[in-house]
Amino acid sequence: MKYLTAVATLSALLSLSASAMAQDPARTTPMAPALPAPIPAARDVPYPGTVALNIDASDVEHGIYRVTEEFPVEPGKTSLTLLQPGWLPGNHSETGPYAMLADIHFYADGKEIPWVRDTVAVNAFHLSLPEGTRTVTARFVHTSPVRSSEGRITMTQEMLNLQWEKMSLYPAGHYVRGIEVKPTVTVPDSWTVFTALDGKARQGNTLTWTATDYERLVDSPIFAGIHAERWDLGHDVSLDVVADEPELLAISPQHLQTYRNLVDQALLTFGARHFDHYDFLLALTDRMGGIGLEHHRSSENQYEPKSWINWDEMDWDHNVIPHEFVHSWNGKYRRPADLWTPDYQQPMQNTLLWVYEGQTQFWGYVLAARSGVQKKDTVLGMFANAVAKYAEGTPGRGWRSVEDTTAAPQLARRRPLPYTSLTRSEDYYVEGALTWLEADQIIRKGTNGRKGLDDFAKAFFGMRDGDWGELTYTFDDVVSTLNGVYPYDWASFLRTRLYLPGQPAPMKGVEMAGYKLVWKEKPNPYSQGIADARKTLDLTYSLGFSLDNEGNVTSALWDGPGYNAGIINGVKIVAVNGRAYNKGVISDAITAAKDPGAKPIALLVKRGDRYETVSIDYHGGLRWPWLESETPGKTNGLDRLLAPRRN
Repeated sequence: MKYLTAVATLSALLSLSASAMAQDPARTTPMAPALPAPIPAARDVPYPGTVALNIDASDVEHGIYRVTEEFPVEPGKTSLTLLQPGWLPGNHSETGPYAMLADIHFYADGKEIPWVRDTVAVNAFHLSLPEGTRTVTARFVHTSPVRSSEGRITMTQEMLNLQWEKMSLYPAGHYVRGIEVKPTVTVPDSWTVFTALDGKARQGNTLTWTATDYERLVDSPIFAGIHAERWDLGHDVSLDVVADEPELLAISPQHLQTYRNLVDQALLTFGARHFDHYDFLLALTDRMGGIGLEHHRSSENQYEPKSWINWDEMDWDHNVIPHEFVHSWNGKYRRPADLWTPDYQQPMQNTLLWVYEGQTQFWGYVLAARSGVQKKDTVLGMFANAVAKYAEGTPGRGWRSVEDTTAAPQLARRRPLPYTSLTRSEDYYVEGALTWLEADQIIRKGTNGRKGLDDFAKAFFGMRDGDWGELTYTFDDVVSTLNGVYPYDWASFLRTRLYLPGQPAPMKGVEMAGYKLVWKEKPNPYSQGIADARKTLDLTYSLGFSLDNEGNVTSALWDGPGYNAGIINGVKIVAVNGRAYNKGVISDAITAAKDPGAKPIALLVKRGDRYETVSIDYHGGLRWPWLESETPGKTNGLDRLLAPRRN
């Protein structure tokens, strides 16, 4: 009763305050304007007729896609709202490139008509149709970036990556699975085109496919190029590759076999498949933008150009394909209920990305090692970096939970942040993977090794063999399946590890699996591969920052030695202890500072147009994380997890 009285009193006070402001003759107080009518909600009714989508992708000189799209109109219909997709599958936020559509024109039965952009949903175009309109035609161009500063480059003079949702419109008010589309694409002379779409027909440079629903079309992107080759991996899976130069396509038989192994190992792990055929789309390039994006019957992947011809030294670069392949089961077939939406206008909710991406990250590591797509030592280096990051490199774990980082794609839109060690980023990937490793070891310990997370994968993702729709799930479904594998308080385990901040470093799974985190004065194989390829120097666990090849600070650890000396992102290291900067000089200085009585390390730094000398009183030497077996020479839990499965 006291609470209700207090609420009533507060309400009265607010009302009096508002009344007083309204009566103040010296203060203008506008009222909120009315918002436009909301976009029609999607309904599970088919769109009448087939939309014709024609894309001319032959202008590689300018990087332009020219689009013509025809929409049949029901008799008597006087208006039409067309949408550009906004919430793109796999992006986990509203990332539709609205500004890249240009030169937009609409026609009703051949006669141009005006259009109005919605003032709130700016990806919506409202059309008033003349009486008797039978067909609406849209013509526009998609202005693909030509520089990386403008966005991801999708077209070069050697290849392209056509993503239908970036350059098409769809009618509002319908589930996208109920909108039938007939796609046609024109490419440059002699280019090979790869996609998971069915029913391909080619006449000259123009290709068409069987009409399909808009959801499946968006889920079936194209890779095309002048230098291209395709390999059959078995099980109706193919590896479709485009490259900057023809010699980059050379892959040895033993390395190609690792991709066949990957398919075998994935099918053994999940026990079923949810595709009739599958295409790994891979670009070997540094000219087109990088990508790793999942689809139900294909995936978009990019490797550095020499990742095949310099296989061993580029081993660090090979994980994207195992990761995205896992998504066919986890994320595309089994999908969180709040992430499934009927169209690309309804917002997606990310609360279970620690399953969608976290367990995919886990299986991406495991299947890479089981198949040989990556060496076991490289995968152990990836695990080592993950453990170290959360043991020493993420003070933000004290205030922010893993589950809350599932909002990061919407909060940051994957733009750089100044102090990600404090703000955290999309840690549901890697800390999620470490949590699933611990779950695997709990199951193995509780069943004396008879079961593991493989059994969960088969029960949760491997059901209904041959079904390639979408089967949604909730937190309770995850817990129920885990308990079916091994009874345990999984709800408390997951909520504690993932929903509460300030948890201990997630290294228990590694330790239960027979490994330990150690520190060495040289990078592990994964870190070394990245450093050599990108010409970077990661000193996060010594001086507390990372550097590019010119000595520019690219990340600074919050409250680390460098941060406390005033070194932040963008600062340039000019000299170390009076000597001009290079990687060797700063590494030698860190090593020399270990000697008893050594002076602090003196850095001449440039920040903007100012120079200053700062001292870092650090004497711990060079430090990079490694995982080492607790029982060298013997097989332990992590060894068994990463070993190939047999029938």
